[in-house]
Amino acid sequence: MSSSVRIPPVSPSDEIDLLALFHAIWRQKRLILLVTVLVGVAAAAYAFLATPIYQVSSVLRPAAINELDALNRSEIYLLPPRDALIKVGATLESYDTRLGFFRANQNLFKAFVRPGRTLEQSFEEFDRNSIKLVLPDPKKTDNLSAYIGLELDYPKGIDGVSILNKFVDYAVSVERERIAADMDVIIKNRLNELSGKLKAARSNYDTDKEAKIALLLEGDNLKRAQLQDELKALRIQLKSARSNRMSQLTEAIAIAQSLGIQKPTTPTALGESGRSGANSVMRTEINNQQIPLYFMGVEALVAERTALEKRKTDDFTEGRIAQIARELQLLQSNREIEMLNRRENEDLFLSGVQPLRAEIVRLQNLKIDMSRLKLVTVDRQALEPLSPVKPRKALIIMVGLFLGLVIGGVIALVRHLVANHRVKEHSQLFEMLETTPKVAHSKLTTLGDRVEK
Repeated sequence: MSSSVRIPPVSPSDEIDLLALFHAIWRQKRLILLVTVLVGVAAAAYAFLATPIYQVSSVLRPAAINELDALNRSEIYLLPPRDALIKVGATLESYDTRLGFFRANQNLFKAFVRPGRTLEQSFEEFDRNSIKLVLPDPKKTDNLSAYIGLELDYPKGIDGVSILNKFVDYAVSVERERIAADMDVIIKNRLNELSGKLKAARSNYDTDKEAKIALLLEGDNLKRAQLQDELKALRIQLKSARSNRMSQLTEAIAIAQSLGIQKPTTPTALGESGRSGANSVMRTEINNQQIPLYFMGVEALVAERTALEKRKTDDFTEGRIAQIARELQLLQSNREIEMLNRRENEDLFLSGVQPLRAEIVRLQNLKIDMSRLKLVTVDRQALEPLSPVKPRKALIIMVGLFLGLVIGGVIALVRHLVANHRVKEHSQLFEMLETTPKVAHSKLTTLGDRVEK
C-alpha cells in the first residue's frame, strides 16, 4: 500500500509582515534590554579598566637667521634655517637616532622592557606604536607652514613628557655633533688642499730658482769665454804689431846707418847738413807729411828695437785688455747667485701664495662654539596632558550600548523566526494527520523528538 504526502502551496500569508515582525520583537524588549545592558556593562568595564594612553606633542620651527650666522659666515658650511630644520627632522625620524636615545635612557623605558625580549625588540615596540613625526602639507610653501611636529603616545606610569623633550634635545645634539664632525672634515680637506697648493708653489719656485741660477751661470760662462777669446785675439794682435814694428825699426836702422843719421833729424836739416856756417840757426819745419822712420836716427831706432825685444808682454799697451781683466774678475763670483743660495726663508719669495696663507691662518683660527649653535626653535615643548586620549570612555560605552541593542534585536528576531517555523510545522502536521494518519504519526513522533531535544 502506497501513500503520498501533499505539501500545501505557500499562501500569501507566508510573506514577512514587517509590522507583525516589529510587534514580535517588541514583545521581547526585556531580552533586548538585558542584552544591551550586559554589552554596555562590558564596554564600560573595558573603558574604565583599560590602561589609559596619554599623548604629548612638541613643535619645532626654523631657527632665527642670527642663530646660524656664525656658521654661515665661516664660508665652510652653508646651512639656512629651513635646511637645519629638515636635518633635525631627518635625525628625529632616524631609526639609529631613536635606538641610540633608547639605549642611553633605559631608565625612562622600563615599562617597555619584557622578560625574554632583547633591548632591540623592546625598542621596536616603542618605535612602532608610540612615536610619530608630523610634517606640514607639502603644497604649502609659506614660512608659517615650516614646522615639524612630534607626537608620543604612552601608557600610564611612563614619563612621556621627559621622554619627548629629552628625545628632541638628544636629536638636536646628535645633529649638532654631526655638523661639527662635517666641519672638521671640510676644514681638514681644505687645509690639505691649500697645503698642496703651497707645496706646488714651492716646487715651482725651486724650479724657477734652479732655472734662473742655471741661466746666470750659463750667461757668465758665455761672457767669460767671449772675453777670453777677445783677450787672446788682442794679445795675438799686439804681438804681431810688435813684430811688425821691430821689422820696421830694423829696416829704418839700416837706412839711417847708410845715410849716417845717428841722431834724430828732419829732411830739411839733413839737406843743409853739408853747409857750414858760423851763425847758429834755429829752424822750424812745418810739414803735413809723415817723416820716414829712419830720420829718428840710429841711436833712437836701436834703442826702441832693443826695448821691443826685451818686452815680455804687450798687455799694457792696450787699454781694452785692462777692461777685459776687470770684467773677468767680476765674473769670478756672481752675487745674484750667491744671494739666491743664501736665502733662508724662501717661502717669503713665493709669488701668488699670500691668499693661500691668509686662508690657512683663517681656517686654523676658525673657532665656532658648536655647543651654542641653535639649529631649531622649540616652538612648543611637551607638557603634562590633562586627560588620556585613549580609551574614549563615552564613545566606547555608546558603541557598546549600540552593539548590545543590535545583538539583542538579532537574538529576538532569531527567536521569533524559530518559533514561527515551529508553528508552521505543527499546522502542516495537523493537515497531514487528516489525510495520512501513518505519515502523520511518523512526523508527530519525529516532531516530538525534536521538541524533547
